[in-house]
Amino acid sequence: MDKVVSDQAEGLRRLLARSGSRVLAVTGGSTSVGCTTTVVNLAAALAEQGKDVLVIDECLGDYSVSAMLGGMRGAGNFAAVMRGEMPLEAAVARHALGFSVLAASRSNREGYSAARMSAVLDGPADVVLIDAQLNEFGQLSALAMQAHDLMIVTRVAAQAITDAYACMKRLHYAHGLAQFRVLVNHVQSVTDAHTAFENLAGVAGRYLAVSLEDAGCIAADPRMARALELARCVVDAFPSTPAARDYRHLAAELQYWPMRPAMSSRHHWVAPTSTVTAAQHADQPSAQHA
Repeated sequence: MDKVVSDQAEGLRRLLARSGSRVLAVTGGSTSVGCTTTVVNLAAALAEQGKDVLVIDECLGDYSVSAMLGGMRGAGNFAAVMRGEMPLEAAVARHALGFSVLAASRSNREGYSAARMSAVLDGPADVVLIDAQLNEFGQLSALAMQAHDLMIVTRVAAQAITDAYACMKRLHYAHGLAQFRVLVNHVQSVTDAHTAFENLAGVAGRYLAVSLEDAGCIAADPRMARALELARCVVDAFPSTPAARDYRHLAAELQYWPMRPAMSSRHHWVAPTSTVTAAQHADQPSAQHA
């Protein structure tokens, strides 16, 4: 009897979890915390779990999703989809691990309405992951603002925590965002990750009145670097490692996060760039607070 009830509850959870594409934007306070690596491994873990995944690659260059995977540089044709010249299914590049990649450079993604962007974000994918590129004022693109959740990646280090706080402050002032998910990357222990999150949540709540939700942590793993050398991700190349297990756990958990409205529909105000720039220097806690 207990098993029947358990199976029914799990079936209901899965039914409720599938209500259109879940869109998650991922960014961080600095380029060294592992945002792109997180996106790639999370996509691989979700695909492994049977999910249809679309990765939108805003951060083009030598360290982009497309470049990291090898042979997928400049993947897909985002502009053609936006202009209605090509269906999404034909525009994406398909990776062997089972997820799709669509490169979206700044010049190609600007100037489109939310309705036009829905052609990409409301497609057949179960999960859309955006490797979000912040502009010089710390603002998200209009595309990334269509996400349901924003996840900030950080590490267990004073500077990384300070950078993550500064990133959230800029986003708070730019878009009125009052809630963020935080993933602590490259950790030696779960205890260290929990302490880093609690300290960051305390500072953010005190100085910004924003709330943070714990997205978990990813273990420090030397095979992460080896996977990158192989133009692969650790979930695929070394599936039994602690980091790979953590990514699979995150992939399983995020499917049951509450499905919120898009950030753009919750927060309409965008600060002038001068206000955002000034806000970068206000109420900045020192590293000792973090």
